Amino acid sequence: MSASGSGDKFLKEHGMRAADINIQHLIDVFTAEMINGLEGKESTLRMIPTYIEADNKFLTGVPVVAVDAGGTNFRSALVEFNTQGKLEIKNLVNSKMPGLEGEISKDEFFNIIADYVKSNAELADRIGFCFSYPTEILPDKDGRLLQFCKEVQAPDVVGTLIGKNLLETLGMKEKQIVLLNDTVATLLAGKSASFGHEYDSFIGFILGTGTNTCYIENNINIRKVKNLDPSKSQIINIESGNFRKIQQTDLDMEFDMTTINPGDYKFEKMLSGGYIGGLCLSTLKTAAREEVFRKETATCLIELAELSSEDMNTYVLNSSSGRGPLASCIINNTDEETCTEIIECLIDRAAKLVAANIAAVILKTNKGKSSARPILITIEGTTFYKLHNLKPLFENYLKEYLKDDKLRYYEFTEVKMSSLIGAALAALIN
Repeated sequence: MSASGSGDKFLKEHGMRAADINIQHLIDVFTAEMINGLEGKESTLRMIPTYIEADNKFLTGVPVVAVDAGGTNFRSALVEFNTQGKLEIKNLVNSKMPGLEGEISKDEFFNIIADYVKSNAELADRIGFCFSYPTEILPDKDGRLLQFCKEVQAPDVVGTLIGKNLLETLGMKEKQIVLLNDTVATLLAGKSASFGHEYDSFIGFILGTGTNTCYIENNINIRKVKNLDPSKSQIINIESGNFRKIQQTDLDMEFDMTTINPGDYKFEKMLSGGYIGGLCLSTLKTAAREEVFRKETATCLIELAELSSEDMNTYVLNSSSGRGPLASCIINNTDEETCTEIIECLIDRAAKLVAANIAAVILKTNKGKSSARPILITIEGTTFYKLHNLKPLFENYLKEYLKDDKLRYYEFTEVKMSSLIGAALAALIN
């Protein structure tokens, strides 16, 4: 049956195209989940308070220790903002995250980290710690580790207070420490880069292996936490990747059942770098079984064991050799057009989903109504910047939606070493 357009026809039958998404309905559901999460009602969005008041001024001329722990790398530096808002980074330490080469004890874990940061901690009274693992943030800005991921093996650390244990191991209990995650750090890094510019609010967004969003919310709307000052605001970590009220197609559900956590992180599984390659392969296999491809291509696709987002991207970007595992399966021009069409449709859909996510958060801030004071959206993640055409498609969908009565003004920025810089700024908020 293969012919030009057969990929689109196949995806239309399964409701997998961007055109099959009702963006207004999606934004309405996402917004309702945000409100439920803030009010402590049942919600698939955790809406985690950070107790970080991003609207406050940050201190200049004060050195702080910035720490970035996430994935396989551990970084620490002495950071200071001068009175012009320029950043000075000194004594940068690059190390491996402890617990990657075998299981270690709680004491070993904190001793290794203390060794990494001690020389810098002796030169500053404040520590900002970007700790990119699931952590419950407490009102004193310390955090209790909920679980490790990304291959770190230190089970005795789970359930403990990260800041308190680090300060005790350092023998520096008097220091101030602030824990935050990488999305919150991204928002703050954008704020630091905005020095001297007028912005109405700030949003942090990550689309890499996973996805998440954070923004600034008025305390008066955070009803699940008692005794907050209603005149103030703070950053809320949405945990948007776990949005589960998203309408999934049969192909999404089929792929979801192949993952290690079926039913969780439904939104993330439709667009993030850790999943979109697998979703693409699962979709191509179904297309092969439904005779969208020639028999030889179909047989090879069905036997293909795995496909990463990089493999998928390489195939659609390169028109010559070195196109990864798909190229060995698809040797017919018509099948190549169909495969490319399916990949591009999945990226187009991902871009529309990201636009719905960001639009919902922009509207929830109730800011950015004047061109003189836009919202600054800081975006990090290789998937956002490297996935073929995703960024321009996203920008078009967002612009198309936010117009007329929903017109909002916003700008995008990217900040190098955002996790480290954001950690420093968290410790410098007055």
